[in-house]
Amino acid sequence: MTAGHGRFSRRTVLAGSIASVGGLVTVADPGVAQAAGRPGPEFSLTLAAGTYSGAGRAFVIIARASDLSPDAPEPRDNLQDNEPITVPFFGLDVAHAGPGRAISLRSGAAVAGYPFARFEDIPAGDYVVQAFFCTYETNHRSDGSVVQVHWPQGDGGDIWHSPGNVYSKPRTVRLTGHAQTVPLELDQVIKPIGTIPPGGTGQQGNPADSAHVKHLKIRSALLSRFWGRDVHLGADILLPAGYDLPANRHVRYPMELIGSHFPHGNPHGFDESLGDDFSRWWVSADAARFISVRVRSENPFYDDSYHANSANLGPYGDAIDTELIPAIDKSFRTIGQRWGRVVGGGSTGGWIAAASLVLYPDTYAGAWAGFPDSLDFRAHQVIDIYGDTNAYVTGSSWVPVPRPAARGTSGDTLWTNRQENAYERAAASHGRSQGQWDIWQAVFGPQGSDGYPAPIWDKRTGAIDHTVAAYWKKHFDLSSIVATDWARLGPKIAGRLHVYVGTEDTYFLNDGVSYFEQRTDALTSPKPDFQFLYGVSRPHGWTPVTEPQLLTTMADFIARHAPQGTDVSGWRGHEQPPPLMLTRGRQVVDEGVDATLLTDAASPALAKQAAARTPGTDPGRGRS
Repeated sequence: MTAGHGRFSRRTVLAGSIASVGGLVTVADPGVAQAAGRPGPEFSLTLAAGTYSGAGRAFVIIARASDLSPDAPEPRDNLQDNEPITVPFFGLDVAHAGPGRAISLRSGAAVAGYPFARFEDIPAGDYVVQAFFCTYETNHRSDGSVVQVHWPQGDGGDIWHSPGNVYSKPRTVRLTGHAQTVPLELDQVIKPIGTIPPGGTGQQGNPADSAHVKHLKIRSALLSRFWGRDVHLGADILLPAGYDLPANRHVRYPMELIGSHFPHGNPHGFDESLGDDFSRWWVSADAARFISVRVRSENPFYDDSYHANSANLGPYGDAIDTELIPAIDKSFRTIGQRWGRVVGGGSTGGWIAAASLVLYPDTYAGAWAGFPDSLDFRAHQVIDIYGDTNAYVTGSSWVPVPRPAARGTSGDTLWTNRQENAYERAAASHGRSQGQWDIWQAVFGPQGSDGYPAPIWDKRTGAIDHTVAAYWKKHFDLSSIVATDWARLGPKIAGRLHVYVGTEDTYFLNDGVSYFEQRTDALTSPKPDFQFLYGVSRPHGWTPVTEPQLLTTMADFIARHAPQGTDVSGWRGHEQPPPLMLTRGRQVVDEGVDATLLTDAASPALAKQAAARTPGTDPGRGRS
């Protein structure tokens, strides 16, 4: 998962304490919210002239002054990056909004709130209140479906800061606990991010090039055809040291494709001023030389496409494979063949890495998947979508036990599945929340009869739809796909998949890895020969080695699998992989005990980095 605005969420590695509302994190009533007892407040929202007309979702966000901070000074700043531990907010779909038309939000069936179901549940007192409107565009897709969605514009799916959306200036309001009307004017339109070139688009952002980092953007014919509008893909490209030197003009370099969330910085965090260990290693004489690529594929359902063909997102997998990668190969001196291309990543990026090898085995020579989203849906986090009946509770009808969605290193539950799904339900209907559970059902699932993603479970009750689960299994359960299609896949991917995860992953992703290992270990002809590394008692984000050591491992792998007689001297480098990374099968890593496996045969500089690294803090899922 990737970093947010300095806080934590599904898109960041968890750290620090958890804020709460009134000292207790509650969750919206799973049933229909009904005003009960005393009448509560009504919020009357009005779009100012010249802001927006059309469909969308209206919100009221309520915060205490103490919830705000210099890094998050407005109520809207305290939502997505913190979900599901957020300030209270309430959402309502609006079919036809426009200046002069009042939008009324009051407790009732049409309004979804989180963490409170009703406005009346918020204690009387002084609050900082803000109105917000997320704009929707109507898309007539090539499959005949018609949907209304918000298109990100370089914001990575952060609806609360997405260009074109409209908000009010925060104001202090005293909520009395009784009937009252609070008027709020939506008069601030979020401006484009950065500079959009003439004839260009804000899609995927427009970051500036630097000496080592270049950017490429293409219009995808495949995606544009599917969506019935122009859709673009982008890439951040980190070039190796010496790329532009005349002496290297004939050198072609291996490509490392990095699976990740929407990037808000350079690949590997490269710093042109060489202010960190990785950046100094990248330009050092002994380092392996790569062209490292990170894809930009923000879309109406999430900050990344998962690099897969989806009934709901469209053919992002094919678009990346047949349009974006060839464009990169044409523009830069990549090897441009399967043997010279690998994929890696962590969390969301870990799933992308594994899935890219499985679904596009002729494109990638190998994959390094760190703490990946579920590789086997018998453990979709803690949910068996095939055998369980409910995603929110386990136990008996007399004693229903909430299912956790995230755990701390202490073992405490950080939040539950019900809470996280309730946040998403308040943020959007039809799976448009840009949340983690919603993107999974959008990528992995079929379309529903309304054209939107078919829910894997009821958002209110948690009841699992096993018909939808069967679709997930056939199309995206990597464990099932590999086992079912091993006769075809085996000769192409045996010995080429490397997976690592902590045994106490924050999101329980180690369980999916274990199921995948058990299932694939039984395969034969050929033997899978996959690598599985488990970090004892390590949380989400654990990696067994440093980034330079991992890249050295990849370079060694590519060199050993290169066609006979290939000159690898222009990019192989002079360092050797840690012995641990050359093993196959299962390895359980107890750091400290196994320190020599991590550093032996590596350069002194890499050994120093490995010794200094704090395990479990690598950027991860925000999941990552």
